[in-house]
Amino acid sequence: MKRLLLATAATLGIFSSAQADVFVNGDAEAGKTKAAACAGCHGVDGNSLLSSNPKLAGQNAKYVVAQLQYFKSGERDNAVMKGMASGLSDQDMADIAAYYSAQTPKVGAADETLVHRGEQIYRGGDKEASIPACIGCHGPQGEGNPGSNYPALSGQHEDYVRAQLYAYRKEQRVNPKADIMMGVTRYMSDKDIDAVSSYIQGLH
Repeated sequence: MKRLLLATAATLGIFSSAQADVFVNGDAEAGKTKAAACAGCHGVDGNSLLSSNPKLAGQNAKYVVAQLQYFKSGERDNAVMKGMASGLSDQDMADIAAYYSAQTPKVGAADETLVHRGEQIYRGGDKEASIPACIGCHGPQGEGNPGSNYPALSGQHEDYVRAQLYAYRKEQRVNPKADIMMGVTRYMSDKDIDAVSSYIQGLH
């Protein structure tokens, strides 16, 4: 039970409290200009057209800053994003995060054949399979929890969510506190991951 309670506090990546102040003075207008270099992968307004790249529109600013810091430091391993983040100052990250957080995310649609299982896991988990519910950290509508820096998931691309869940299950995404999400995904089957990923894509 203790392990399940800890797992329920999981997210797709969280950050240390020491990083919390970086985004405070973020300037969305300045961020719009700085985010131009990100548009090719994430879309002009943060709604990426490529399903393998995450939507950033409406994302918690703290979370965006944290992930950029992880990429820059190498704590989160991604060659492309390390290259993009390596030249960013803390102010740059704060501005970019402020811009994306102010954008409106576009929601997709879930596969109707997967909705039942996806909703079951997202909202109630699966006690017998030791899978905690996603709702505790990511909110009823996938809005996340900015105060605790749990990311918004609403409308996120199914392919991207699936890839991240697999990465956690395979222990390939190892940024700080990734062990929590590794614990969450350890008991998820391929079908469970497919169902949750699809459900999140249509969640709003």
